[in-house]
Amino acid sequence: MSTRRIDLTTTLLPREVQAIRDAITAALRRPDPQRPGQTIGKAKAGIYAFYDYDGEPIYVGQTAEGFGVRLGRHLTGQRSDAVAKYVLDPFEVHTVSMWSLPHIGDLPSRARKAALDPYEYTVYQKLLEASAFNAILNEGDIPEAEPVELPEPLTCTIIPDSIFPDRSHPDTRIARRAQTISLLAKNISERKVSRGLRRTLLTQTERLNDLARARYEALDGVIEVEGAEGVVEEPEGLFPTS
Repeated sequence: MSTRRIDLTTTLLPREVQAIRDAITAALRRPDPQRPGQTIGKAKAGIYAFYDYDGEPIYVGQTAEGFGVRLGRHLTGQRSDAVAKYVLDPFEVHTVSMWSLPHIGDLPSRARKAALDPYEYTVYQKLLEASAFNAILNEGDIPEAEPVELPEPLTCTIIPDSIFPDRSHPDTRIARRAQTISLLAKNISERKVSRGLRRTLLTQTERLNDLARARYEALDGVIEVEGAEGVVEEPEGLFPTS
């Protein structure tokens, strides 16, 4: 029997990880709707939101340093507080929306955050209205502000079709969400944390319960089992009851 040699010296990323990174790069290279002459990744200021595989909004944030920098921190590494604290699991992110605000990007860097706050609050309120749980995963409270008019966002899917079936499988998502909750709860148990982080834990448990219930109820009456060659109908009497 022949065996394949494993290259332990490879510096290549796993294909799935590389495919997602390529999709993020492609999204950031798309034209900025507010300044079509430049890419959205070059926009210096704006608001962004993440959505899961069900289209449920899960996170909102602002950037005063560029979408390319901020999204990279969240989605390709452990360098953001939200990821490091297990508030946001990058595995959950299927779609990204970006609201470019060039008039704020043209301001001095020290003035951008205050100018961004009303836009972040407006997006936050829109996400709450769109959420089935009337909640998103942010730990911190979004400062209340007068709502403002938003430009049209650029919305991009970052999960390629080639890996969507595996990433979106409900059992995989349930397991991943349960793992995130466990790590988040462990983090809370070992530190003095904000009330907002406990709210995130509550929201995550509600999301897990909802997905697990939907998965269970969807299988009601299904008497098929997965075989090596696909879906196979379970023969009667295979598992006798007496």
